[in-house]
Amino acid sequence: MSDPAVDSKPKFDTTGFIKTYAILLILIAFMVILAIITQGTFLQPRNLINVVVQVAPIGIIALGMMFAIITKGIDLSVGSTVALVAVVSASLAQVQSDSMMFPGLPPMPVFVAVIAGLLVGAAVGAVVGSLVAYFHIPPFVATLGMMTAARGLANIYTGGRPVSNLADGFNWMGQGDVFGIPVPMIIFIIIAAIIWVVLNRTRFGRHVYAIGGNDQAARVSGISIGRVQFLIYTLIGLLAGLAGMILAARIGSGQPTLGVMLELDAITAAVIGGTSFNGGVGTVWGVVVGALIIGVINNGLDLMNVSPFMQMVVKGAIIVIAIIIDERKNR
Repeated sequence: MSDPAVDSKPKFDTTGFIKTYAILLILIAFMVILAIITQGTFLQPRNLINVVVQVAPIGIIALGMMFAIITKGIDLSVGSTVALVAVVSASLAQVQSDSMMFPGLPPMPVFVAVIAGLLVGAAVGAVVGSLVAYFHIPPFVATLGMMTAARGLANIYTGGRPVSNLADGFNWMGQGDVFGIPVPMIIFIIIAAIIWVVLNRTRFGRHVYAIGGNDQAARVSGISIGRVQFLIYTLIGLLAGLAGMILAARIGSGQPTLGVMLELDAITAAVIGGTSFNGGVGTVWGVVVGALIIGVINNGLDLMNVSPFMQMVVKGAIIVIAIIIDERKNR
């Protein structure tokens, strides 16, 4: 005879647990597989720190990309925005040398270069947001045009040359650490926390989900779709600008070729993190784990000496598989 007290005890929902934490389990599975294939090299502390530093810019951009995808949009211009912001901020962070872009410019505090970079990124995003929100140009087309234009501006600004000899204070954003924790990772964590608050605790965040879920219902309920779209793409530009400065600081140089195909990594991280192209679905923690998966895959492929071209094939396949899974979930 069964004991009613035992029968009433809640049972562990294995299926629900797997569904909820599937993305985290995938990350752990990738790490275990790579640890075995590389005979432990992957799990060495120096390599794990390298993964974390590489993930930070991708994750920051992916968090912005999440907003666009939740509202059924996309931003293909983030990689070029990274390059434009990197060269502009680097040109203002140079120390006195023969290679200065502006020899007559006196040394200025690092925060001036950082603020200028953020403003340039936000301005690029604002232009895209205006095209999408007020000229009703599809996000794919508007950001495709900006992708080409921003890359061209970066090359015009520098004459196609890298901007080097940057101040130590600027390079600290990409190479420094605080109590052993890489600065890029600290910035990523802070940005992720801010984005979580914006998405889950503000009216703007609720409007983002509402537009992605049903834009007609959102319009009827009084939500200004154009204003929200404008703010979304401005935010994406701002975050891409921050990522661009971290990348420039990491390599100690602003280069107009920086950020090529970075939009692919950002989209992949957002999609495999559960952000749906059908709109209305996306979480910060999912994108963070998605970015970590991209970083682990990139690092693992490098350790196995897989060619960059094959890596692009692998990432493309991951995107397609993630979208197929997303489509099947929404049937």
